[in-house]
Amino acid sequence: MRELNKIDKNILRLLQKNGRLSYAELARQVGLSTTPCMERVKRLERDGVIKGYTAIIEPGYLSAGLVVFVQIRLARKAQGIFKKFREQAIALDEVQECYLVSGNFDYLIKARVSDMPAYRRFLGETLLTLPDVQESTSYVVMEEVKETLQVYIPDV
Repeated sequence: MRELNKIDKNILRLLQKNGRLSYAELARQVGLSTTPCMERVKRLERDGVIKGYTAIIEPGYLSAGLVVFVQIRLARKAQGIFKKFREQAIALDEVQECYLVSGNFDYLIKARVSDMPAYRRFLGETLLTLPDVQESTSYVVMEEVKETLQVYIPDV
């Protein structure tokens, strides 16, 4: 990994806020001309610092307004259970995020569904049927206080 300088960090800050900025506007805001700015962005993309661009969609328009966090504990009886679970969890459309965690549970999942009946079906007919799932604990989100994909970029 190479060191990011102040201009690179400013580019990243601006693109996190608005990935649709034109190269000309981005260059103006970071104090470069358009071509060197564009070259920096392309290098950040090529180096994997910028992983991609996306549209952030309001989930309610797609009947995906209910957020549930689920802790999953696996029965550790077989070799390769983590790999099998991970592969199948990745394939589930309702799962937005899935993390292998330390502590009393093995995985933490963030899922979006339309409503509580849909979640009950998803839990009972899908999550709990994944390989070697022993136990789950669910946390239904009542209010979204903060959700962001932005990574804090310090000045130093």
